[in-house]
Amino acid sequence: MSSNKIRSLIIDDDPFIRDLLQDKLHQYLPEVEVLGSATSGSQGLAMINEFQPDLIFLDVEMADMTGFEMLAKLEDIRFQTIFITSYSHYAIKAIRFNALDYLVKPIDLGELKESIKRYKANIQQNKRPDNVQQALINFNTKKVSDQTLILQTQEGELRLILKNIIRVEGERNYSYIHLANNKKKLTTKTLGDMEELLGEKGFFRCHKSHLVNFSYIKAYPNSTTIMLSDDTELPIARRKKDEFKSWYERWNAV
Repeated sequence: MSSNKIRSLIIDDDPFIRDLLQDKLHQYLPEVEVLGSATSGSQGLAMINEFQPDLIFLDVEMADMTGFEMLAKLEDIRFQTIFITSYSHYAIKAIRFNALDYLVKPIDLGELKESIKRYKANIQQNKRPDNVQQALINFNTKKVSDQTLILQTQEGELRLILKNIIRVEGERNYSYIHLANNKKKLTTKTLGDMEELLGEKGFFRCHKSHLVNFSYIKAYPNSTTIMLSDDTELPIARRKKDEFKSWYERWNAV
């Protein structure tokens, strides 16, 4: 990156979004230089190879390929990526799971400014864009328990393979992640945040304070408690009894 300009590309098949983003960058963030706009993933690949940008704004869903499919075609990713998405629950969950930056259409100016601020912070900390590389690995990892969760913490970035997480315990506005090696990690994400990230990956919120990994359930003796392989006993909330039973039976059959 040059000392004055952030060399960027916009890759999106929606002409309205391309024009809107370019106008906002030009008017409010002149340090971001738009080198060009691509209307498809294939055109985006060609422009990346031609311009070697510092930053790309990349649509998650395009007519010819997804943004992640486009990135997978690159041998070496040396730029940062800010994804652009419609409010797709699945797409945003995947982006958050991999600690990637994104903007929701139509693009809000305040959120755009915050994304550029985060980009600058990453550059100052000499962070390589390897979260995208890890995301691509996760997408190609068929066994969910082998996927890697990426969390931003006050101490830096935390990467945890799901099969190593026994449970997550909520404590006000943060959570303790209990690991199979008898260690625990603190994250500023709430238990609700962690449930959002892990709820479809073999974890269940059995109680207002507890999120449990199915793989570590040793016994389900009754409708009110769960025994884990580390001999922890967790409560099942009364209102969660039926839901937990259905979830447990479903995962037990996998």
